[in-house]
Amino acid sequence: MGRLTRAGLWGALLGALAGGCDDGPGAATGDAALDGGPADRAPPDLAPADLGADAAVDPAARLGDPAGVNLQAAADGTLTLRWAGEARLTLPPDGWRVGVADAVEPTFHYNPWQALQPEPRYQPRGLTWRTPRTVQVATEAGGLRLTLDLGDELTATVTLTVDAAGIAGHLVPTGDAAVVYLGLRPTVDPAEGFYGLGEVFDHVNHRGQLRAMQLEVDLSLESANNEANVPVPFLIGTTGWGLFVASNLPGAFAVATAAADRVEALFGTGEFSPEGLRFHLFAAAHPLDLVKPYYQTTGFPRLPAPWALGPWVWRDENEDQAQVLGDLDAMRDLDLATTGIWIDRPYASGVSSFDFDPGMFPDPQAMIDRARALGFRFGLWHTSYVGEGQAATAALHAEAEASGYYPPQVGPIVNNWGRPVDLTNPAAYAWWQGLVGRYAAMGVEGYKLDYVQDIVLGVGRVRNPWRFHDGTTERTRHQTYQGLYHQVFAETLPADGGFLLTRTGLAGDQVNGVIIWPGDLDATLARRGTEQTDARRGETYTATGGLPASLVAGLSLGPSGFPFYGSDTGGYRHCPPDKETFVRWFEQTALSSVMQVGTSCNDVAWEPTEANGFDAEVLDLYRTYARLHLRLWPLAWTLAHGLAQTGRPLMRPFGLQHPELGQHPDAVYFFGDDLLVAPVVDRGARIKAVPFPPGRWFDWWTGEAREGTPGGALIQVDAPLGTLPLFLRAGGIVPLLRPTIDTLAPTTEPERVDSFATAAGTLHLRLAAGDGALTLYDGTAITQAQGADGWTLTVTPGEVFTQGVVVEAWGLGAPAQVTVDGQPSDAWQVVEGRFELPLPAGSHTVEVR
Repeated sequence: MGRLTRAGLWGALLGALAGGCDDGPGAATGDAALDGGPADRAPPDLAPADLGADAAVDPAARLGDPAGVNLQAAADGTLTLRWAGEARLTLPPDGWRVGVADAVEPTFHYNPWQALQPEPRYQPRGLTWRTPRTVQVATEAGGLRLTLDLGDELTATVTLTVDAAGIAGHLVPTGDAAVVYLGLRPTVDPAEGFYGLGEVFDHVNHRGQLRAMQLEVDLSLESANNEANVPVPFLIGTTGWGLFVASNLPGAFAVATAAADRVEALFGTGEFSPEGLRFHLFAAAHPLDLVKPYYQTTGFPRLPAPWALGPWVWRDENEDQAQVLGDLDAMRDLDLATTGIWIDRPYASGVSSFDFDPGMFPDPQAMIDRARALGFRFGLWHTSYVGEGQAATAALHAEAEASGYYPPQVGPIVNNWGRPVDLTNPAAYAWWQGLVGRYAAMGVEGYKLDYVQDIVLGVGRVRNPWRFHDGTTERTRHQTYQGLYHQVFAETLPADGGFLLTRTGLAGDQVNGVIIWPGDLDATLARRGTEQTDARRGETYTATGGLPASLVAGLSLGPSGFPFYGSDTGGYRHCPPDKETFVRWFEQTALSSVMQVGTSCNDVAWEPTEANGFDAEVLDLYRTYARLHLRLWPLAWTLAHGLAQTGRPLMRPFGLQHPELGQHPDAVYFFGDDLLVAPVVDRGARIKAVPFPPGRWFDWWTGEAREGTPGGALIQVDAPLGTLPLFLRAGGIVPLLRPTIDTLAPTTEPERVDSFATAAGTLHLRLAAGDGALTLYDGTAITQAQGADGWTLTVTPGEVFTQGVVVEAWGLGAPAQVTVDGQPSDAWQVVEGRFELPLPAGSHTVEVR
């Protein structure tokens, strides 16, 4: 198998650590301690506060730009974050939280996710929660200082300064008390929605949810853990504020769980408490614009290679080189748009042997060269384990052992191959990167990076102790190791970015150019946490989640700083997907930032089996949607380049795009500003209820116009299998590649493979008549305007799209007159209700009356 069952591995971790759960050093004992007795009492209830309440404010106690992000401090210490004159969020005097124990125990697992449970468990002996009795405000050079009196001779200071992104803060306790938790609990709008916080699978809106910032055991799910593979401590409120806590320590966000107008961010600082807790406050006119200041703080995303957006195709287990070559030819012979393939495990003599199994792949260089000749880029599955028990890696293991390339101390291992390489050791890092270079020299330009989640914090109250070459421990490396793991591979990729598909991520990891895939989701239409039965195996299980969970994951990642996302189209667990699941899945992933197609049963669109039920219709539909994804590349790449200017993700949750409507659907979103996407995710559904924002919307396939309402009322639309509900806003402009495009990657067989690298070709412009403008990544500028006397389009070519355009416009009907650059034109036609007009190279103005 390409990937092993993870529930069993997490069970091993539980078994290894559970023996210490009840008697770890410093742990409270007895039933009361375990089940919420005095030592484990919950944080006090959060009292409502008045958002933006006017309090006496010293004019000097202000930070920031009065016309932009600014912070005001009242005499009682209340902080109000504003955008211009509008309050976005407040931190009242009780908005600071400090947890104090009898002692700071070095072996105790300080877990705020447990502390914020309705019935907390596994808390340190003598834990009490302190909030300020009084707050003193003082101005100092470049900022403000708050002094918090927390009682019993414990104080804390909060320093606040202005930076390029917003307001930077630092909460630091002072005194001799054993501080083990630090946190903030601002007051927010009681009706707003909440986004960010990394990858989740249940709902895009976090209201009412407790989110852990680390992997936690969850035996209610088949995976046995909460799947917090990409936790990001960055929360967005739809009224226009953002809170980023710059910590890799264990954390949790309670998002309006105790009170509708309160959120809490709590971190288990333990022995690191004297260093304090750093945080950032952002504000903006629109909540989508809050991702940019987050990038200004943590780093802007490195873009993957253009061809990395897919479609990609892979099998979980390839039989041999002949099968790979056969797949390459099949995709080209069947006219299936594809830009790359990767080979999943197993393909090498052993895991991380940095070769190819000669029995499976007798001439791997010829195979890679053939893939590239046909316009495919080539990638491999990988990890950062050496593989300690394998004959194929015995020499590498011996070298790693002798050279000290493993961590000096390791906890229980949740994989079948051994210890990860200690990438905090510069020598080990260079050694590993040199080994990866063997593949790079062969033309491998991408990697799917799996596993290496052994470095978990602990179970219950007991730490899972790790120590690394640089002195760090699992307390921070449970996250930051992932950044090094991705970086060591990213640095071997081509200058244009390559392809780096990862299961994990952390705040700031976007600088490595990662594309997130959500791990091993169900090959079904199941929602997360629902009871399901595997009909073929007769097993009942609690779903990790299928297509609905994948969609939520992708929509949660974009506002969290990870704009590139691609799920296993068709799913993984409980494979194969049936016909309906597979079709609905590729309908959706065609309108995602990255499209990658593969399952754990090795399903591909051109191989029907009795188990998957695929047929000729599936193949035809797949061809349509794979090509649609590739044709949409100019729009996707323009949005990708826009990240540096606006920060706005490619895939945008409906509730973030239109916060004024107060709706937060899990399965309706925007691709860019103007494409409204409403995937069908329910089995048997052939109608989709779609909320249409104000304005006019045109069906992508038929041109049928629908009018939205101020409240975004639901409209029932037909959605037969094979039809993705997809709508273009009036005034919207969608650039498309030519209908015959096969790949973005270079090819040496242009007579067989239609490649963008050979020729950019004619640019197609799908328009919905109205007022709008778009400038593409290459500088091509398009504007359209609808007036009482007609419609006008102007096109100015950029550096890449210089070979003319084809205008395809909904909403014009059959015009009475068409002019191009002031001269009458009869080159237009109306095809199934859509106005079409080819334009030669150069700048043009089109007028339709």
